[in-house]
Amino acid sequence: MRSSLTRKLIDAHLVTGKAVAGEEIGLSVDQDPWDHSTYTKNRDRLIKHEVMRDLFARVLDQAKAKGLLSSEHFSVDGTLIRAWASHKSFVPKDGAPPPPSSGSRSNPEVDFKGQKRTNDTHESKTDPESKLFTKSKKAGAIPCYMGHALTENRNGLVVDTRLTTASGTAEREAAIEMLAELPGEGRKTVGADKAYDIEPFVEGCRSINVTPHVAQNTSRRSSRIDARTTRHAGYWLSQYARKLIETVFGDAKQHGILRQVKLRGRAKVEQVFTLAATVVNLRRLPRLLAIHPSG
Repeated sequence: MRSSLTRKLIDAHLVTGKAVAGEEIGLSVDQDPWDHSTYTKNRDRLIKHEVMRDLFARVLDQAKAKGLLSSEHFSVDGTLIRAWASHKSFVPKDGAPPPPSSGSRSNPEVDFKGQKRTNDTHESKTDPESKLFTKSKKAGAIPCYMGHALTENRNGLVVDTRLTTASGTAEREAAIEMLAELPGEGRKTVGADKAYDIEPFVEGCRSINVTPHVAQNTSRRSSRIDARTTRHAGYWLSQYARKLIETVFGDAKQHGILRQVKLRGRAKVEQVFTLAATVVNLRRLPRLLAIHPSG
């Protein structure tokens, strides 16, 4: 595992203190990599040089070289990533925070009962970039970010990611951004759940030559997707394939570090989210390469 990590870091042109290209760093693949604190101290440099994004692209290039990626059919979804911040860290932006009711000075108990807190009036003093948000009316809001993934439908590999502040429009906006950056000018399709069945997303997809295969939301309203789309077999294939994207988030939260991140700030959390997507692809590639050894 350690030598494998070293190979990846060398391939990404890393050195303690700066990013280089093609220089010898005096560390063979059989030697132990640097102490973990080295990476912690140089985290800002990794973010600046987009190392995790480069590693993500290099892993994806292996799948592309073997013909494992679809260039026409995709799925998109988003998930909440709990921030490394507590509810009691959310204090008024203007004025003094509520006085502690009990507890120690370093870990006071604060009674928020009857107090309305919103992102407009409150922010976390430990992670100001996180927001209070919930995707369900039945669940309470939590301090979080929102991660977005775009997968291709042939084998369910992640082809793009985004990490945004949590909001009611972030999922659709990030999806349009990722779809617009896909290579090729041919028509594409994208499968998505009912949350994407709104006019801005549907029309946004069509404006960039993407057919929205969105699950119809007919709860006390009419769907923006009609029979012109649903009558085709491809629509139902997209509806089947789109559910596989949930396993990406499930793997990253169950076996990874996305259930609650232990870093603060959007740039650092985005690095972790991209790394988690890379790991999911790495876990799936050996099986796919065994099935399709020659592409």
